[in-house]
Amino acid sequence: MSEYQSALFPEPAPSPTASPILDGSEFPFAAPVPVADVVHPSWAAALAPIEPQLHLLADRLRTEVDGGHEILPPAEHILRAFSYPMDQVKVLILGQDPYPTPGHAVGLSFSVAGSTRPLPRSLANIYRELAADTGTSVPAHGDLSGWAEQGVLLLNRVLTVRAGGAASHRRLGWDVVTDAAVEALVARNLPLVAVLWGRDAQQIKPLLGSTPVIESVHPSPLSASRGFFGSRPFTRVNKFLAEQGAEPVDWQLR
Repeated sequence: MSEYQSALFPEPAPSPTASPILDGSEFPFAAPVPVADVVHPSWAAALAPIEPQLHLLADRLRTEVDGGHEILPPAEHILRAFSYPMDQVKVLILGQDPYPTPGHAVGLSFSVAGSTRPLPRSLANIYRELAADTGTSVPAHGDLSGWAEQGVLLLNRVLTVRAGGAASHRRLGWDVVTDAAVEALVARNLPLVAVLWGRDAQQIKPLLGSTPVIESVHPSPLSASRGFFGSRPFTRVNKFLAEQGAEPVDWQLR
């Protein structure tokens, strides 16, 4: 992680339980903070038009907190996916919403802190498919930031969730933010492959234009056996990248 990322988005503490937000003012993107202050500089122009939506989302999250709800991931990690350079993104892995288990969500889709045990079952299924697809060994941890550092944008369709309430923020308004991010990636006209896991993620397909798309059911244990296993997303991503003249992703996590 770069010095910039470390300053804005410090690594989650190794504690198995994330601290709840105690005061809605802790949301770093609340008004009047400009979006440029809370994302990587390369994302600032792309996300500036939806700055009012981010401020509105901070207000809505504050209302949730005032109502006694714990919001995940911790406030400082909600926009973590945008702490990596936009101009280096070559793969978009889009999921649904953060893990609802306290201590799991870290702001990168499907990732957890390296100390988290046991791994969420969706991530365990991703690792099972990774090993079957690429022949790499199953990682000993669940920290996917090694992929993010290679230009894999680990983004959820919805960036927050109530603790214990999967899909609880589906209608909060995050789709405006994630739509803007996807549209900005496509508009660069640079190599890009999109991986869409689950119906919520697949809603953004019309925004992708001619971008190669790999889609399947979500890796959740409720659906993985219905088309995720055997979908070979990792080798297919590298094939599409090669066709666009881009470097492949080294999927082995160390």
